[in-house]
Amino acid sequence: MRLLDGKTVLVTGASAGIGRAAAIGAAAHGAQVAINYHADDAGAQACVDTILAAGGEAIAVQGDVADPQTAQSFVRQAVEAFGKVDVFVNNAGICPFHAFLDMPVETFERTMRVNLHGAYFMVQAAANQMVAQGHGGAIVAVSSISALVGGEYQTHYTPTKAGLHSLMQSTAIALGRHGIRCNSVLPGTILTDINKDDLADSGKRERMAARVPLGRLGEPEDLAGPIVFLASDLARYVTGAALLVDGGAFVNLQ
Repeated sequence: MRLLDGKTVLVTGASAGIGRAAAIGAAAHGAQVAINYHADDAGAQACVDTILAAGGEAIAVQGDVADPQTAQSFVRQAVEAFGKVDVFVNNAGICPFHAFLDMPVETFERTMRVNLHGAYFMVQAAANQMVAQGHGGAIVAVSSISALVGGEYQTHYTPTKAGLHSLMQSTAIALGRHGIRCNSVLPGTILTDINKDDLADSGKRERMAARVPLGRLGEPEDLAGPIVFLASDLARYVTGAALLVDGGAFVNLQ
């Protein structure tokens, strides 16, 4: 069953990790896919090539989401290629781990600009295109379990993920009248480039996996299904929701 047949899906930060898995997963369900990426030309091309090799359609558009103009350019080039925007997946994000008391101003501000400001302008640009088209759409934001819990070396990051979840709640209200649904997925610890240095310590990695009821840390592909579901008509009455995709880590308090 191809859940996204005939739909055009845009994914930010899709040269690797969750974004790449979401893009390939959407294409496997019949979508035309446009991916945004910042600097990894080879990774972006590999993502596109994987989709094309499976018989899908895809393009890659380079741009730094921290620049508001990137949002306009990404949406415009996707429409030029595929004619419309049906689904927007906001995934791009960074987490340069750092202690709180000596957090560099630029590290804090760059994290805010990429994770939260970038999401705001990307979602706004995609929503304006959907409103102009007049047939609704779906927006899915990759938030994090960090929207709900703290992290000693993530004091700059967790507020952005809480803000992203809040943005989806508010845009669900603002855009519902246009038939546009807005939801979040909240991943737990996923094995991606964003945390590879933090999890390089095998002992820490094993301790973290042991805290997960399903017995392992997540992989990017674990997010593809939930994102496709929220993007599809199976979730046609779901908006303003947050779906934990964490192997049960959040509820494992004892």
